[in-house]
Amino acid sequence: MQMENDMSVSTDKAPNSQYTEHLTYWRFSVTSWLLLASALVLMIWAYYGGLENLVHRWEVEEEYNHGYFLPLVTLTFLWQLGPTFARQEFPPSWSALVVAGLALVMFVVGELSAIYLLIHYSFILLLFALSLALVGWSGTRLTFAPIGILVFSIPIPYFLESTITSKLQLLSSKFGVNLIRLCDIPVFREGNLIDLGVFKLEVVEACSGLTYLYPLLGFGAICAYLYHTSAWKRAALMVSTIPIAILLNSFRIGMIGFLVKYFGSEQAEGFLHDFEGFAVFMVCVAILFLEMWALTFVGQDRRPFSEVFGLTFDVVELSPQDQIKVRSLSKPLIACVGLIAAAGILTASIANRSEIKPERAYFSAFPRSIGEWQSKPDTLGDEVLKTLDLTDYLLADFTKPATGAPVNFYVAYYESQRKGSSPHSPTVCLPGGGWQIVNMSRQTFPGTDTRQPFQFNRVLIRKGNSSQLVYYWFEERGRVMADEYQVKWYLFRDALIDNRTDGALVRVISPIVNGEPVEVADQRINAFLAGALPLLPSYVPN
Repeated sequence: MQMENDMSVSTDKAPNSQYTEHLTYWRFSVTSWLLLASALVLMIWAYYGGLENLVHRWEVEEEYNHGYFLPLVTLTFLWQLGPTFARQEFPPSWSALVVAGLALVMFVVGELSAIYLLIHYSFILLLFALSLALVGWSGTRLTFAPIGILVFSIPIPYFLESTITSKLQLLSSKFGVNLIRLCDIPVFREGNLIDLGVFKLEVVEACSGLTYLYPLLGFGAICAYLYHTSAWKRAALMVSTIPIAILLNSFRIGMIGFLVKYFGSEQAEGFLHDFEGFAVFMVCVAILFLEMWALTFVGQDRRPFSEVFGLTFDVVELSPQDQIKVRSLSKPLIACVGLIAAAGILTASIANRSEIKPERAYFSAFPRSIGEWQSKPDTLGDEVLKTLDLTDYLLADFTKPATGAPVNFYVAYYESQRKGSSPHSPTVCLPGGGWQIVNMSRQTFPGTDTRQPFQFNRVLIRKGNSSQLVYYWFEERGRVMADEYQVKWYLFRDALIDNRTDGALVRVISPIVNGEPVEVADQRINAFLAGALPLLPSYVPN
């Protein structure tokens, strides 16, 4: 009885021409594809300088080597969405013009001021505009993640990178030393210098952890996109990449310290050093996969890992009854192409203007004596110079017979800060040498006969039983500033309006000796600056 009922149900639902579903599929016209190709070609032409800078940084900076890989990932994910776009119309949106306009304003400003960060991010924003022009908001919700992954190919600003790198260096050094101590190995840390007795290891910028952190963030974003589960699990996956990178980098430093102690200094050099770094990064990746697997046992969505992770490539199978419609030519896309062409022509017409670089005297001609103050010149190491990327500098200890203690005078001059090169703040560099900031304040220097009073940063630092007093400020095209964010604003303003980005960091240090009051060091620095400041305009143009 039951069998007959089943058979009758099956017969009733047997496929026939009356019940065949007619599906409608959508495709772009050849003209639309040509228009999109034109937009991309125009973007590459207009953004060529910015893209060239981006690829250069991918090539020379280890932490951004993964940048080559991410555009391929984006293209793969977009191609995988093809069948989804074929099943719905996804009408274009005129809001694409608003997004494109914002992106191109960023681009023009970035080109005029040579702030590559604006150029790079505007390129990604313009890709979102093209998505809106083709498939509207409903379609852009699908393309948002594939295009957004490109954000992790954009280098962070130099001034922010130096701050993050410095903090990661100190953090990795501290954790690495603690790990070495767990192995019963005597070790002493002074800033980023790890002293093992016979051997000394310096945690340089390349070992700060940023080399792991940024690529792992990009890889985490890819995994989150492929992880088809709750939003909070994907967010947790992304956030976890930060502690994983920091802790594993600290483990690497501790491991190198252990190997150097028992197997020699070659463990921290050459191929072994690079292989250790690669191996630790692969461990980071393995931990991410382990985390995704563990999260499948948490929460309401407890599907097997094989069901929640992966990329499925759907295929559109057409039947004779299916209908194929051609999307109408997108008018917002036509308008976007026009905007891109106009912005490219505008920037190209003024791109050849040469940056103004004022004439100045070189610091090699700076006086060896200033009144009674006699100097003992010093130099920076090659690695330091490579990191600072400055144009010219002065570094000397000035002493006066009556004072005894020296005054260290350092001026770092940059004839152009357009390519991201800019002074490194002493508050970032000094902790790396083991110095602790005890007190920091902003004060006003009374000025001299040749300049107005100005603000400077006064910092008291200490390392063990040693203390030093530090003054520093920035000389930027006639402006004397202590606020680093104010410096960045005027750098942008002057690059745009005056076509100048030259500037300098001025730093003065004097030790506090024999338990003298800090005020004595203040008086010593002030006495030196009274003679030195009138000389600066010849070397740092106003």
